[in-house]
Amino acid sequence: MVNDGGSKWDSVKRYKLTKMINELSSISGHGTELVTVYVPPKRPLFDVISQLRNEAGTASNIKSDLTRSHVEDALSTTMEYLKKIKKTPENGLVIFCGAIPNEKGIGKEKIEIYPVDPPKPVQISLYRCDDHFWTDHLRDMLKDDKIIGILSIDTQEAGIGILTGNQARTIDSLTSGVAGKHRQGGQSARRFERLRENELNEFYHRIADHAKQVFIDEYNVKGIIVGGPGPTKETFMREEYLDYRLQKGVIATLDTSYSGEEGVREILDKAQKGGILQEYRLMEEKQMLNKFMGEVHSGKGLGIYGIHDVVAAAQKGMADMVIVTDDISYVKLSFKCKMCRNVQEKIVARSEIISTKQEYMAKPCPSCKATDFEVTEQDIVDYLEELTTMTGSKLEVISGSTEEGVQLASLGRIGAILRYKPM
Repeated sequence: MVNDGGSKWDSVKRYKLTKMINELSSISGHGTELVTVYVPPKRPLFDVISQLRNEAGTASNIKSDLTRSHVEDALSTTMEYLKKIKKTPENGLVIFCGAIPNEKGIGKEKIEIYPVDPPKPVQISLYRCDDHFWTDHLRDMLKDDKIIGILSIDTQEAGIGILTGNQARTIDSLTSGVAGKHRQGGQSARRFERLRENELNEFYHRIADHAKQVFIDEYNVKGIIVGGPGPTKETFMREEYLDYRLQKGVIATLDTSYSGEEGVREILDKAQKGGILQEYRLMEEKQMLNKFMGEVHSGKGLGIYGIHDVVAAAQKGMADMVIVTDDISYVKLSFKCKMCRNVQEKIVARSEIISTKQEYMAKPCPSCKATDFEVTEQDIVDYLEELTTMTGSKLEVISGSTEEGVQLASLGRIGAILRYKPM
């Protein structure tokens, strides 16, 4: 999967790369015959080819005839691919190549090559020949390195959370045990207030210690948002309880109705509505889902959902934006008659692939009555990408594990906003 233009890694490219990594990670070779190559940006390709040529010479010492043949073929295929590239891509290059096991059995494997133009610069120069592909370095590149800390605080409780990419979660919550402002019987107002201030001071120090542990030691956040009801957050910030590195990294201070875990969620909503962190994927997904659900509930007919209705709208060029979750499980099956080349297509859930194939293969071609078909499978996101590219519409893949993803899952994990109302 080589990046087909530009450096922006949108949701579809990220989905496809994640899917590829998961598939490659599940492959196990019969021997040390799966080749992995990581090429950093400034390494000359002729240098890589020279290294692989030397490795091919070493491969002749492998005792197993089958493993030796597979390694030599994988190295040869990789070198041929590299010879077709003029120079090392801007972010470097990652190549996986090897004999991929199939249902035909040992000795019937086919050499496959998977080149990847990575989303970030490759930091290592690596060659490995193993019984598995080395995908960890590539998977790490998909991790969002911009992590924002969220601190929600008042005198009674505090919540500490993080926002990274399209995931937001509460890490810790603390309660103070500090008494309210009304003193208990038998205590003077001054003594009560002094005890309360000491308890608050201890609580603020405890919050600051937890914040340092989570935001610096564990996650190394790029900035933090502080929120909460009343003046507590301002006092906390003004008295500089926070580690100076976090104090300098405060992006915004927000008024909220809640503190603690509820406050963390409220801060996220306010950050979205206030335009804070718009570059973060979670905010984008919230905005898209809010717009989509608004159309669904408006009664104007521009918000539709369900796999078959959305695909039909995309095929007709009616869809302006198609939204799917990254855990959607559909494929497009195509049955091409080998005699007359007539094609039948059907969108099915992955659990229905075998039964659908059996159903169609048991029936003659509706055009020429032949019974010999060529069957192909296509991931639904790949198919939707083709349709939306042809019609100039937009395709977005969102996380299925967020609140928005769960909301869309209740509607079939797919929805669309139409350009115009169907007649």
